[in-house]
Amino acid sequence: MEDKLRIQNPIVFERADPWVYLHTDGYYYFTGSVPGYQGIEVRRSRSINDLENAEKVLVWHAHDTGPMSRLIWAPEIHFLDGKWYIYFAASDDEDLRNRHHHHRMFVIENANANPFEGSWQEKGQLKTQFESFSLDGTVFTLKDKLYYVWAQQDPNIPGNSNLYISEMASPWTLKGKQTLISMPTEPWEKIGFKVNEGPAAIIRNGKVFITYSGSATDENYAMGLLWADESSDLLDGFSWHKELKPVFVSSERHHQFGPGHNSFTTGPNGEDILIYHARPEKNQEGDPLSNPNRHAIAQQFDWNEAGFPVFGEPVENTRELEVKN
Repeated sequence: MEDKLRIQNPIVFERADPWVYLHTDGYYYFTGSVPGYQGIEVRRSRSINDLENAEKVLVWHAHDTGPMSRLIWAPEIHFLDGKWYIYFAASDDEDLRNRHHHHRMFVIENANANPFEGSWQEKGQLKTQFESFSLDGTVFTLKDKLYYVWAQQDPNIPGNSNLYISEMASPWTLKGKQTLISMPTEPWEKIGFKVNEGPAAIIRNGKVFITYSGSATDENYAMGLLWADESSDLLDGFSWHKELKPVFVSSERHHQFGPGHNSFTTGPNGEDILIYHARPEKNQEGDPLSNPNRHAIAQQFDWNEAGFPVFGEPVENTRELEVKN
């Protein structure tokens, strides 16, 4: 599909797990995993194309020790009830080989109307119903209810992580039951690791759609799709349906590998835009998480007659790739 908005990709170099939020002030707010995984950076601009060189600020830095001191992953910025919130995962594990067992999810809050000003307060760990490896929390609102969707490892289920949903009592507290909505059961979700992670919600055409990512973070990383009727009980596992095949995969032709961990935003005329990270080449050697060559990409997408998203193929980069220090 033609990239109608003439987006210049990558929109930001060396930022995996990209999150873009268009606020009522007309700014696109961007955050993502910073190489080295030791801080949370937010940048903003009036145009998606200007995010690479936009004003930016380091809003939070990892602690020297303790549960928020290592591997700061996948921050998301949201504006809820008149305040700013950033959700992220962090680890206290100094042994990187065991990182998948130690991450937990945390929340910081800023009450200032301008998130580049004021102070970010730590609201603590976002507690789920059992303690285990957990990450990639996201939120969405439907019918005045705030929902939280995240990835977590269940010690009784083989694999790295499944997807869960819960209603929220506040932007940093869950309430009621948590419901399992997806496990890595399909072959495409189990290459390298058994993974469901990186959920993102978009509500259209009477349905709640949740995209997510599966498999190892190399060229096998890909996106899947869940959906439920908007009128259904979202905390009932039977309300959720799953596309058995991935909906967005690597493109040899356009040199985009391992597309995933996406978010959604809109263009100047309301166009739906998919934000994701991808690598310009297949992983050569070693742990792909140690390679910072995941860049943030944006592209417009459409909807089919059944009301489902059609993402197409990852687009070709139009900006010359370079290493950012």
